[in-house]
Amino acid sequence: MPYALIRPLLFALDGETSHKFVMKSLDLVHSLGLTRLLKPARGNGRHLMGLDFPNPVGLAAGLDKNGEYIDALASLGFGFLEIGTITPRPQQGNPRPRLFRIPEARAIVNRMGFNNGGVEQLVRNVARCRYNGILGINIGKNFDTPIDRAAEDYLTCLTAIYPHASYVTVNISSPNTRDLRDLQGAEALDDLLGQLKATRDRLATQHHRRVPLVLKIAPDLDDEEIAAIAAALLKHGIDGVIAGNTTLAREAVSDFPNGNEAGGLSGAPLRERSNAVIRQLFQALHNRIPIIGVGGIMNAEDARQKIDAGAALVQVYSGLIYRGPKLIPELAAALS
Repeated sequence: MPYALIRPLLFALDGETSHKFVMKSLDLVHSLGLTRLLKPARGNGRHLMGLDFPNPVGLAAGLDKNGEYIDALASLGFGFLEIGTITPRPQQGNPRPRLFRIPEARAIVNRMGFNNGGVEQLVRNVARCRYNGILGINIGKNFDTPIDRAAEDYLTCLTAIYPHASYVTVNISSPNTRDLRDLQGAEALDDLLGQLKATRDRLATQHHRRVPLVLKIAPDLDDEEIAAIAAALLKHGIDGVIAGNTTLAREAVSDFPNGNEAGGLSGAPLRERSNAVIRQLFQALHNRIPIIGVGGIMNAEDARQKIDAGAALVQVYSGLIYRGPKLIPELAAALS
């Protein structure tokens, strides 16, 4: 059944209820072998960060926080998957309701708060899956870990997931964990990246493989902050950057129902700001590390704009909610 026909039924449900229903349904459909009937995603591959991406369209973190649906999601044709954000200890996240759609603007507001089952559960789930493609794992800190001890949480997660990840994303940009974005400041970021790189180098020797480190940043940064982050990425030899996370801006949705809910805004209204950050990063990085563009990709033209701005790969989340699985082969073909 075309996604456009069932979307009104899904949107009649609470956002989280709908999400769980869709993921469990996708898992069932995959287990029955029916996802093979989907149009395959065809596109040119990319070799970046020492990894071979079969196509440049990835799943952004947040859809499968605990790595419970990796095989089912892989069957949709993504060139790579990113799961998480994961924290060292399980946590429930913020109180419900915490996920709000804004159909008038093709947008979503969430204040989930890193709800997840903890890093040990994720590792068990990844170990059970059959997927052998590129798997990014997104890591964060527990909500009650003081910001001056945040590095301990990131290092705990990095050590636990290292044998299972194709690359590791360091999430310091969610607006839904108190003080987290403070880690984007120059001094805090320099310290965190230094510790992460040192631990990664030790783990690379231990496991005989070097796993790339990627930083995920916010779209709500000024020119000086973007330049400082770019300099820190180059200084510490970080392998990639994701631009970016959800935004706190509300100008485009403030007149719509749910538009002023607290949390991070994603979807179509984020597109232009994301593109602007990508352009600034591309200039500051001098094409020395790849940029993964995410934010407001609802169709092929949106994805091409990300690439034209300087992104090497793209990720989708909100676009998938509004367009369904057909978005993936559409984007892969457009970027071939």
